[in-house]
Amino acid sequence: MTENKLPITRETALELLKKYNSDKADLNHYLESEAVMKGLAKRLGENEEYWGMLGLLHDIDWGITKNNVKEHLTKAPEILRNAGFDEDFINIIISHGYGFDCANLLEMKRTRKIEHALACAETITGLIHSYALMRKTIQEMEVSGLNKKFKDKKFAAGVSREIIIECSHLGLTLEEFMKIAIESIQTVSKEVDLN
Repeated sequence: MTENKLPITRETALELLKKYNSDKADLNHYLESEAVMKGLAKRLGENEEYWGMLGLLHDIDWGITKNNVKEHLTKAPEILRNAGFDEDFINIIISHGYGFDCANLLEMKRTRKIEHALACAETITGLIHSYALMRKTIQEMEVSGLNKKFKDKKFAAGVSREIIIECSHLGLTLEEFMKIAIESIQTVSKEVDLN
């Protein structure tokens, strides 16, 4: 992978995000996704700022497309292009929608490590956030407890277990990935209302 240059700062990215997304729950998800992507990048020796930006902006158009989910990720490319992001960054963002019935992505398959990373990172946030709300905190959350919830398909039923186990494409076991994800979200717990 080439040295990943970002066209905007994190502060500008947050402003851009808030321009199209006002729902606090959605913003919490973006911050959690950013944190997990940074944690993964650190573990894998990748560019933390670049991976974090992917996590932060992966759903940039959700606030304007969620009422018609088939349109999700159809507005993102133009928004990101206008902000100066290159096609590779945009393609990675789009890849987290592969396999879903949006933006004609149903038949698409992820092939790159960074694509698997973004997909599993943003997906596991739903499981962790739900479990943290149930426990009333994310502090002292154990991998073993999260793993039990992962195996209980009725818990956070909308969270795709298949996408979470794409962490294997990163050379991580599910337990290793869960540990990184929990610890990463703990670092932003105040910002995402999970004290």
